[in-house]
Amino acid sequence: MCLIALAWRAHPRWRLVLAANRDEFHARPTLPLARWTDTPAVVGGRDALHGGGWLALRGARLAAVTNVRRPPEREGRSRGELVADLVRADTPVTPALDALAGAAPGFRPFNLLVHDGETLGFATNLPGAPRAGEDGRAFAMRLLAPGVHGVSNGDLDAPWPKTARLMARLDAWRTSADAAGDAPDLAPLFDALADPAAAPDDALPDTGVGLELERLLSPAFIRGARYGTRASTVVLIGAGEARIVERRFGPDGVFEGETDLRA
Repeated sequence: MCLIALAWRAHPRWRLVLAANRDEFHARPTLPLARWTDTPAVVGGRDALHGGGWLALRGARLAAVTNVRRPPEREGRSRGELVADLVRADTPVTPALDALAGAAPGFRPFNLLVHDGETLGFATNLPGAPRAGEDGRAFAMRLLAPGVHGVSNGDLDAPWPKTARLMARLDAWRTSADAAGDAPDLAPLFDALADPAAAPDDALPDTGVGLELERLLSPAFIRGARYGTRASTVVLIGAGEARIVERRFGPDGVFEGETDLRA
């Protein structure tokens, strides 16, 4: 996962609204949104290479992860393990993230969101985070306050152009007629996730990958023959209900299908 915007306790019906894009190499084997065969209570896409996930639900419980862009990326355990383990767990958010502190340095750099039905937490092993963990490497966690938040491949709520644009459009949607009623119109959220606009050079983050790659990665929706946006996902979680909708894309952004499930 490379881009997430969410509205937390900011809508009268939906406790959590989340819109996200997953960017990945098109050659990486991936399973579409479905019930997991080994854990049918879990719904989500799945990394067929390591068996983990990037965004998954089990009822109202949610786990989602983004990578952190700080080259050179260190070796470590797959970030997808975090999603697979935490979406299956019954532990409340705070102790679940507390327990992760010791193991976090062993994973590739991540930003992690976990929702247990009542609480939404964030954790990261982003370089520069407060020191924790058994080997002294970085780890930090926090509970999110109500409102609209966003994260891409850097800090939570960092004002990267694509993150700020997606947050603004989600904020506008949550107070619009599109978000009302039993069948909210998700088209504006998917339109926001499909935004191909690149950021101007003076607004780009400096993550150490060079200006050309920063430009290529700056749109919300990335079209490429080898690498690009492979899934756009919207999640709605309310009292006793959870819905996840995934749109999938192939090389050069060609639409490949849509799945709409209740968790």
